[in-house]
Amino acid sequence: MADSIMSKAATMEIPINSNGDTGTLPEDDSLEQAANLQWSLDEQVGSSRGTRDLQQVMVSGPNLNETSIVSGGYGGTAEGIISTSSIKGPAVRYNAEFNKRISVEGIGSNMHHSSSSSSSSMTAEEASRGVAVEKIETVKKWGLNTYKCTKQMISERFGRGSRTVDLELEAQIEVLRDTKKKYENVLRLARALTNHFYNMVQTQHALGDTFADLSQKSPELRDEFGYNAETQKLLCKNGETLLGAVNFFVSSINTLVNKTMEDSLMTIKMYEGARLEFDAYRSDLEELSLGPKDAVAMARIDAAQQQYQVQKDKYERLRSDVIIKLKFLEENKVKVMHKQLLLFHNAISAYFAGNQQQLEQTLKQFNIKLRPPGADKPSWLEEQ
Repeated sequence: MADSIMSKAATMEIPINSNGDTGTLPEDDSLEQAANLQWSLDEQVGSSRGTRDLQQVMVSGPNLNETSIVSGGYGGTAEGIISTSSIKGPAVRYNAEFNKRISVEGIGSNMHHSSSSSSSSMTAEEASRGVAVEKIETVKKWGLNTYKCTKQMISERFGRGSRTVDLELEAQIEVLRDTKKKYENVLRLARALTNHFYNMVQTQHALGDTFADLSQKSPELRDEFGYNAETQKLLCKNGETLLGAVNFFVSSINTLVNKTMEDSLMTIKMYEGARLEFDAYRSDLEELSLGPKDAVAMARIDAAQQQYQVQKDKYERLRSDVIIKLKFLEENKVKVMHKQLLLFHNAISAYFAGNQQQLEQTLKQFNIKLRPPGADKPSWLEEQ
């Protein structure tokens, strides 16, 4: 119904008098009535459709700014065409004000959103830029230090560069490395002895059980099988005691070689790296000192002097640590090996002499506790 009224108002013809003047313009009222009617229809539909539906209805209707009223008289010339650009009803005025309001609010919200997003993006960008700069500086320092150390290493290898040497300390380090190799060989042989002796004890245990079983099933050889069964069981018992002593010896040597000595060698490795860095920065400072003495060169010399002092302090600190560790390692090695070698000698001598009492006394002397049979695997309480 609204569409028919709007189309009727848009196509209405206006009668003119004989002299070509228009009379009253009844279509003005019709257009305004059509707009008012459309507005009332939109209000009846409901407020849920909102201002967006109102704007859509006004856009879909006739464009009053482009509407022309054509005369139906004779000789209709340009004077008979009346432009309706000056005719603006209430709906047209509301539409213009609505569009203006929407555009102003949209601009304000967009400006606020853009300003907040730009400030947050600038903060994130500055943070990421700071992290990137820090990483670049770290990589730069690492690369420069690696280059200087590599240059110093190559110079020393080809005999063109000088190195700092502590003859006494270097000799002690070489002795430690040689001692570690020999102790590793002792550890390997002691483990091999333990494995072989364990297999022999297991064989003696099985042989004793077999002799005992045959003594029950062979009445004519009962005594002979019985003597051998008791002998093998006694040897098996003494062998288990000796295994306890040898295992304690192996465990102590393993701790001395793979923990105590290895810790000292790690400190020595750090000391050698500090020595290389110290010589690299010392050579760099010497080269700069032989060059020109302008302002730029003096600034480089000052920076090199600071780096040289830092590396010198690091080198001297690690050198002192190595000297102290080597001293305590030597004392600990003598103490541990004195005890373990005495244990190994007494246990082996007592076993092969058949002196069971002396063998047990040796284990008590060194506080070695044997596990009962069937207790090879630790209980769940021991594992906690």
